This record gives sequence, structure tokens and C-alpha cells, in this order.
Amino acid sequence: MAMSKLTIVISLLLLSMAFPSITASEELPTKTVEKRVVVVVEGMVYCQKCEHFGTWSLAGAEPVPASKISVICKDHKNRVSYYKAFETDAHGYFYAQLEGFKMSHYLLDHPLHSCHVNLVSSPLKTCNLLSNVNYGLNGSPLRYENKSLQGNNYEVVVFAAGPLAFRPSHCAPSTLP
Repeated sequence: MAMSKLTIVISLLLLSMAFPSITASEELPTKTVEKRVVVVVEGMVYCQKCEHFGTWSLAGAEPVPASKISVICKDHKNRVSYYKAFETDAHGYFYAQLEGFKMSHYLLDHPLHSCHVNLVSSPLKTCNLLSNVNYGLNGSPLRYENKSLQGNNYEVVVFAAGPLAFRPSHCAPSTLP
């Protein structure tokens, strides 16, 4: 009799291992949370000094507060996939969070390849002409500088562009000695 009870217990144990879905210790499926990746572009906008007109020198340049820049991203078929204008703070610094930016192809649509920063406008009447310092006219490429912020469910990847510069609208003619 004891042998038959032992046989029944062993049979039940083997059955529970064969059909794990009927065991009492079945775990409920866990909800997987997708990690959110946010792309950010940062940089500075300056007013270039007259003496450096025609160069990329920013020696003595002053930051331009409340200037506007734009971030334009194009997909691997050269179609605009993202566009947004941003404004610099009181120190000429911009922090452009590309909310809604999506990559349809991981390598071809990567921000380093597909996004550029352009100058848009300056609030300064004395310094409001676009310059091509760091390709501000045609689009300053992004640089990866190994900056990121990470949390449990998100990662912020920070790219840099520029520095960009406007130039004065009027410069006195230089005199040669």
C-alpha cells in the first residue's frame, strides 16, 4: 500500500513536470518595457567679429541670445524626415531635444549621417547676417562626443553641432598700412 502511494506521488510529480502549464507555481507573463532613446543636439551661436569676416575664426565672438537654429534630418532616400526650429538661451546655447525623431533604418538614418543644424535668424540688428562658420548655411554636421544620460527606461544621446555664427551687418572697411 505504501508502495502504491509512492508510485502515485512520483507519477504526479512527473506529470507536473511534463505539463508545466498546469502547475500551481506558473508565473504570469511579465510586461516588457521598451527602452526609450531620446536624441539631443547641443551647441552655441555667436556673433563673429568684423576683423574675422571671411574666416571661421570666432576669436572675440559674443554669444547671440534668442537666435534661432533649425535641425533638419533626411532619411536614406534624401527626404526630410524631421524638421524643427529651436531658440538659444540667454548665453547663446541651444539644447535641441529631437522629440519624435525616428530612424527607419538604423545605419542609414542615424543622426550622425542624416541630421544637420542650420542658422535661421538672429534678433540682433547689428549682427544678423548668416555666415558659413562650421557650415551654418548648408548644415553643420553632428558630432558624437560620448555624452549620454541613462535611466531605467530611457537613454538620452547628446550630439554636438557648430559652434555657429552670424556676422555683423555692417563692418567698417579695413585700411592697409
